[in-house]
Amino acid sequence: MGAGQSTAHAHIPSKALHVLRVTPSSPASETDIEPFFDFVVGFEGDSLSPEHIDASQLEKIVESHEDRVLNLLVWNSKNQRTRVVPVVPSRSWSQPHLNANNAQPSLLGLSMRMCEPETATENVWHVLDVLEGSPAESAGLVPMGDWILGWSGGVLSAENDFYDLVEAHVDKPLRVYVYSYDFDTLREVVLIPNRHWGGEGLLGCIFGFGLLHRIPPQPEDRVPGSIPPELQEEEEEFEEQQLFVPADVQTD
Repeated sequence: MGAGQSTAHAHIPSKALHVLRVTPSSPASETDIEPFFDFVVGFEGDSLSPEHIDASQLEKIVESHEDRVLNLLVWNSKNQRTRVVPVVPSRSWSQPHLNANNAQPSLLGLSMRMCEPETATENVWHVLDVLEGSPAESAGLVPMGDWILGWSGGVLSAENDFYDLVEAHVDKPLRVYVYSYDFDTLREVVLIPNRHWGGEGLLGCIFGFGLLHRIPPQPEDRVPGSIPPELQEEEEEFEEQQLFVPADVQTD
């Protein structure tokens, strides 16, 4: 399932359900809902305005649409637009994974939290430099092009939260979500902070945080996941040349 029509939102919603994770193989995974950048602001037919979204009401609506199409209204922080995302709530996708403690499986496969979208995407860590041979380099972090948005436990609310998280994971895997501006994609990266890699710091990486290091908007004509023109290698033109074969040299 894909998204329907999108419309420009006059202003940023004051309240919304921030999508933190989309569970693989779930109904939501069959849509174009994007973790961290998408916010559920309502559903088609909602009599309430997006500024007054009611999480409990939305939950009831989802339950009433089990095995039927539900058109969610989703606002995206990158393009500042609200679009219609059709999804079919279902419990069947999680049946093989249920146990006695999971009597009510998720109908959508979305992990969300109520928040204020205006500030929800401000706490990001811009990768400015990666030292050679460091844990950051081993994990594939890209200087200037990557931003850390959160970790497997959710989003982070302050600058020092990320550094405290790194300290708490010395010699242990730390799963973080990294956004690539160059390719407009989100990926999961495993960092292993340590003090014995041979350089300074636990990660060997320099980060920027704050107003000057937030994610810039993508060009309007950019296709998600495409290679930007500045990174595309120009095709070299080769002139067709005839192969020169030297004549056999005979000696007396």
